[in-house]
Amino acid sequence: MPTIEPNVPTAQPRVPTRKPRARIAAIGAAFALAAATPVAAYAALEDPPAAAASGAVGRGKPYVETRLFFGTERPDGGPPVTEKQFLAFVDRRITPRFPAGLTIHDGRGQWRDQNGTIERERSYEVILLYPTSEAPTQDPRIERIRTAYERQYAQESVARADAPARVDF
Repeated sequence: MPTIEPNVPTAQPRVPTRKPRARIAAIGAAFALAAATPVAAYAALEDPPAAAASGAVGRGKPYVETRLFFGTERPDGGPPVTEKQFLAFVDRRITPRFPAGLTIHDGRGQWRDQNGTIERERSYEVILLYPTSEAPTQDPRIERIRTAYERQYAQESVARADAPARVDF
């Protein structure tokens, strides 16, 4: 009579995972590459595909919509950024760079910090609109705003999202 071997799962070879430093380095390299080519990125913003695909009227001119997300909790445990402090920052750092106008939304946000903890906090969203042709000159201005807020209020980051838009005033 033949013997029956028990069905024992075979051990799968362990796939090496990246160490946290290597993962951070890879993410950093991706950000550096993206930051090094803003002009090419803005070239793609010239013709919003959503408007063309939806059959929307070609109203307005090609613009870039940049949304900045500012948190108010401080990772160092300091007091949160107050509304008065944030609006003073807008007056001092953002309005001089974008005097034609901007929009501010109050918000509640969450994100995973550098330690892996999900943080929930009051936040502000600032929306900037500018002609696509001005994108190469506006990009460094926006980056200076982000850096100034991060330094002034001990923030790990200020999120940024850019999208094509057609704008008519």
